[in-house]
Amino acid sequence: MATLTCQFVRPDRLIFEGKAKDLTLLTPSGELGVWPGHASEIVVLGDGVVRLHPTEEEGGGERKVIVSGGYAEISNNVVIVLADHARDIDDIEPDVVRETREKAFDSRDALPEDDSRRAYYDNKVKWCNLLLKYAGESDAQ
Repeated sequence: MATLTCQFVRPDRLIFEGKAKDLTLLTPSGELGVWPGHASEIVVLGDGVVRLHPTEEEGGGERKVIVSGGYAEISNNVVIVLADHARDIDDIEPDVVRETREKAFDSRDALPEDDSRRAYYDNKVKWCNLLLKYAGESDAQ
């Protein structure tokens, strides 16, 4: 059976490296299914869930990773996902995320309205909101 060689990384660590049957990337214009033999392509990642199906040797099943921004390169049955933000859906602690979001709101609101550093906290709040949106999904599985 033909497989994909996948590397899924975020700035601070490797999330997955191994063989996969297929994966579904999330782009700003919708989902993009990637199977062995897919044409070479570089795509921008959107905000949402990437679904990865590792081979049985890699543990099988389905891994869901929440992403926000980044790129994926597909070439010769190799997929490299470079995500700006990424987190395994099963690795979300809603209480910790809510606390982080509240601290980001407080830090942002302590800055003057015209301070450019507010954008950092706005992005942090956006990421926390995305995590909380999908946090309950892992409990339903």
